Amino acid sequence: MVQTDWDGRYYHIDQILDTPGPRTDEGFMAGNGVKDFLRNQSKILVIGAGGLGCEILANLALTGFKDIHVIDMDTIDISNLNRQFLFRPKDVGKSKAIVAAEFIMNRVPGVKVTPYFGKIQDKDDEYYLQFNLVICGLDSVEARRWINATLVNLVDPENPESLKPLIDGGTEGFKGQARVILPTITSCYECSLEMLNKPTAFPICTIANTPRLPEHCIEWASVLEWPRVHGDKKLDTDNPDDISWTYNVAAARAKEFNIEGVTWSLTQGVVKNIIPAIASTNAIIAASCCNEAFKIATSSAAYLNNYFMLIGTESIYSYTFEHEKKANCPVCGGDSLPLNINPDTTLEELIEMLTERQDMQSNQESIIVNCFKAVISASSAATGGSDQT
Repeated sequence: MVQTDWDGRYYHIDQILDTPGPRTDEGFMAGNGVKDFLRNQSKILVIGAGGLGCEILANLALTGFKDIHVIDMDTIDISNLNRQFLFRPKDVGKSKAIVAAEFIMNRVPGVKVTPYFGKIQDKDDEYYLQFNLVICGLDSVEARRWINATLVNLVDPENPESLKPLIDGGTEGFKGQARVILPTITSCYECSLEMLNKPTAFPICTIANTPRLPEHCIEWASVLEWPRVHGDKKLDTDNPDDISWTYNVAAARAKEFNIEGVTWSLTQGVVKNIIPAIASTNAIIAASCCNEAFKIATSSAAYLNNYFMLIGTESIYSYTFEHEKKANCPVCGGDSLPLNINPDTTLEELIEMLTERQDMQSNQESIIVNCFKAVISASSAATGGSDQT
């Protein structure tokens, strides 16, 4: 039975907020002051309403955050239902953000969750400036890099309110991480790209001639056989018919070479580069993210500085550490990087050159956007601020 009384539902939270503890911040407003800020003034954004996002949204609502916004561009698939507990079979095909928001508001009265069904790139700087905190539960490296760079660029040294703490969570099977990023102050997401696992790549010669693993057969079917049979038609990884074709061809290839282990789920995983999702890992990492959000919002305890790692592959092991901020980070670093180019180099060639540089690790989209902003800024200055450019 759900309690509808606000004070009763958050009794366990009030025990923390009513009395200063040994690690509370000097600015901690014990009692009604901090409760009022948490429940009536703080505004928090959750990016992603999948496995992590569902856990994060529920935790935030039950921790006392009353004004929550959520962004997700995906719709609900039947394969999501085993771990994304805010969704039901009747919700398949609907927006994750909208369904998750409705579920939370129905289950926890008094909490307002505002959904947006779309991309984070659809929103401008003013949108992100309205929030006190941002929590990411994303499965995309590029999306993380985008929001990280956006929040770093928002920081105005003259306006402390422009600094928006970013809490990032991620899981990979039985492993997970949660981290607190204070844009321009701590190590940012871009600073730690070298920590990411490199995507698995199989040599073409092995795939074509001497497959040894079920993954080799699946890669052969999707990379070599698909274009041979279907020509210019692109393999749609979200189309069950395309996955079925790939699975059947890969299974036949595996049988030919006496290889076992080609399954539908493995085929889908290889083709879509899916990382296994474990509900318990999602729960632990989401709890860690929300714990940090609560500490930052209330000053009730010292927040993470700045990395928490969970390894559950063999028993359970966790540790925290501070990732070093890079002076030459292209997003938050202050150092300049030398780049020698020919005066005849075209813009297209320059963009390709920048994306290939390992010390920059920039993506084409961010480079194009920043180049466009630079051109507009230069043109505006040249015309005295006129908008006739």
